[in-house]
Amino acid sequence: MKYVGIDLGTTNSAICSFDGESIRLYKSPEQHDVTPSAIFIDRRGNKYVGSRAYNNAARNPDNAAVLFKRLMGTSTPVKLPAVNLTMTPEECSAEVLRALFGYLPEEIRSDGDTGAVITVPAAFNQMQKDSTRAAADAAGLGRIALMQEPVAAVMSVMRQRKNDGVFVVYDLGGGTLDIAIAESIAGRVTLLAHGGIEMCGGRDFDRIMFDNLVKPWLLGNFQLPDDLAANPQYRSLLRMATWATEKAKIELSQKEEAVISLPETELGIRDQAGEEIFIDITIDRKRYDGLIASKVDESIQSARETLEKAGLSPHDVERVVFVGGPTQYKPLRDKVAFELGIGPSTDVNPMTAVAEGAAVFAETIDWTTESRGRKSARGAIRAGGVLDLSFNYIARTPELKAKIVAKLGDRTPPGIEFEINSLDTGWSSGRIALKGGATAELSLTKPGDNTFKVFVFDSNGAPLTLVEDKIIIVRTAASIDAIPASHSIGIETRDKVGGRFVLDYLVREGDQLPKKGKKSFKAAESLKAGSAGSIRFKLWEGEIADPISDNRFIGLFEIKGSNFDDGVIAAGAELVCEYEVLDSGNIILEVSVPSISGSFESGRNFYSSREGKVDYTNQAKNIHEQSDQTLQRLDEMASRVDDPRLEQAREKLQQASAIRSDETDPETAKQAMDNVQEAKRLMALVRKEHLKDIRQLELDRTVEVFNKAVRQYARPTEASSFDNLVKTAQRAIDNPSSDFESHFNELSGRNFMILWRQDWFVIDRFKWLAQHAYLFPDAREHAQLVAVGNEALKASDIDKLRATVAHLSSIRIGSVGVDEMTASANIIRN
Repeated sequence: MKYVGIDLGTTNSAICSFDGESIRLYKSPEQHDVTPSAIFIDRRGNKYVGSRAYNNAARNPDNAAVLFKRLMGTSTPVKLPAVNLTMTPEECSAEVLRALFGYLPEEIRSDGDTGAVITVPAAFNQMQKDSTRAAADAAGLGRIALMQEPVAAVMSVMRQRKNDGVFVVYDLGGGTLDIAIAESIAGRVTLLAHGGIEMCGGRDFDRIMFDNLVKPWLLGNFQLPDDLAANPQYRSLLRMATWATEKAKIELSQKEEAVISLPETELGIRDQAGEEIFIDITIDRKRYDGLIASKVDESIQSARETLEKAGLSPHDVERVVFVGGPTQYKPLRDKVAFELGIGPSTDVNPMTAVAEGAAVFAETIDWTTESRGRKSARGAIRAGGVLDLSFNYIARTPELKAKIVAKLGDRTPPGIEFEINSLDTGWSSGRIALKGGATAELSLTKPGDNTFKVFVFDSNGAPLTLVEDKIIIVRTAASIDAIPASHSIGIETRDKVGGRFVLDYLVREGDQLPKKGKKSFKAAESLKAGSAGSIRFKLWEGEIADPISDNRFIGLFEIKGSNFDDGVIAAGAELVCEYEVLDSGNIILEVSVPSISGSFESGRNFYSSREGKVDYTNQAKNIHEQSDQTLQRLDEMASRVDDPRLEQAREKLQQASAIRSDETDPETAKQAMDNVQEAKRLMALVRKEHLKDIRQLELDRTVEVFNKAVRQYARPTEASSFDNLVKTAQRAIDNPSSDFESHFNELSGRNFMILWRQDWFVIDRFKWLAQHAYLFPDAREHAQLVAVGNEALKASDIDKLRATVAHLSSIRIGSVGVDEMTASANIIRN
């Protein structure tokens, strides 16, 4: 059987195979180790993938798709206007995978037993992993599994070097940074921790060089419009300039100085005064180092945080291994190693290490299982017949020797002997007296399968027939014992009837994978077969306890009334959720409902990440709104507590809010959104550290909202009940338990429900949702619901409008605020 490893990269991709003994790298048609992740379609409809596509993309950007890995897991369209084509990021990735798979020999491609591992960054969330799997399915790759890139890099390191000790893998690719801390003992490796940054790679270095060097030079030497970055007339200039910038950056890996150069004849573009544009900028290593310093410092900080997660200091680590194209630049390697205080190493080929490690890992997978679990390391054969005898052994080991142990039952006659011979070399153990616990040590002379035959002799020396007599022990390139989860993922649920929303975690960051489990919930409301409603399991990624909406929303497992034919899932009905988190971090869910004898599986597309997908070409307004709202919260926190992390968060929000209101570049928008998310994470840490002060702030704010906007609509009993609950919450502020949060969420819910009764509030909510189309992943569905709402508004049918608003709230991107209870999950922790 052949095993395949694919590094599906942001800028470059690679493919390898492994037969259990040796690795083979398949080069591109141009005989390069890696293939640019680029697609080009000419005006005659001819499609190119790889180097030719990458070079043509710079000159004709409207015919090309590049850097689409950064858009995986989003609904951002990849447009090729010159050929009137719009692709999804998954479709683009499928084209690259199809091209790579085409490099393999026919016997591997057509072999139904071939298994391929595709790597994804550890920083990838659930939606991005789902999208990668969808791309592989679309490419027709057959049996595939996903694996985290740092794991693959570690496997590659282990294949090259057998020294024991702890090492850091610093994997800086075209788009992402992955950090892995691993410990090797006798060829067995344990991943102690991993981390990284999703938007940190060679592509970001190119953007920094362009924004701070090339663009100012162009504006200073030619008459160009202020909106140069968004002006379609100069799109090819920007793409060619970025292409030339990347070429110069790569040249700096070999030389002290490089020139970003594009002559007039190659560009063929004039400025607004009619002058022919050219580029001729000299850059040396010192200038380049200064430009990328902030990003490199970010990466070093990420490595330090990952070491802290593992509970290690630099003194505990033997070396840092560099992987990824940008690490071919020696000054970067030297700076990272110096700042971390860990010796540098170049054990592996930085461009192909991930693909090689993925191929090695593919051999460890049991491809007969749907979940793609790992092969068992233990083996056994039974003698059968009259002999109550078995032999146990380690079936997979990176070591050069293996033991086989005899296990006898009560019916084994005395005087028996056994012998083990190698079918590969002819070596023999000689005859050994057979007694319980008798052992033989076998030499594993080659990587891959080592085959042995067992013989058993009676007391007269005559051979006995065995039902099973062949043993295969695999000498593996490396054995990985533990893979930690890179993210915490939980299901949104109420902690009790009418209680607060909490996350019930399926897996916590650092938990060993794979992981299986079962959780029990109760339906918070009834659902009749065939009805329009649904029971929602909302999945979130992150560790922020309050509010959980500050975590990253990653999708919805939804049981709809249309998914079952008979019966009613009554309020209070048990919902049994069985889950498995694979080595890759992917989640498989199955929810069974005993009361209707129904079972609902993610494999049947009940799990949909579509609800969490964002089109980053139209998110500028959303980013500004989120930045402003988060900054307002931050200012309130800063008025009560003094914590340096608030200033870090403020810096991230200021970077995010600097995005232009008409920004359509998805990379810029995604980086801004990531900055908002990081600010929320930092604020959650501050809340945890200054819990009493922030609780008081939250309570005061909620009381102020009630007094100013809600009390006038509350019934006397509601106002009195609210005031009493405020006193109860006040008494709970000092309590370290979550009682305060329960009371606080109930207060927020009462505010909302009082307003939800008011017709004007429902109308205002509808108008707001109707105007914010960019908050909805499906523009057509949004438009249809807005039309339904407008009809209801015209007919003064407030009940129908209220139902429409609830539906709109439930399908909008990301989360709901504390005042939008209609969109929350409707399950209760059992």
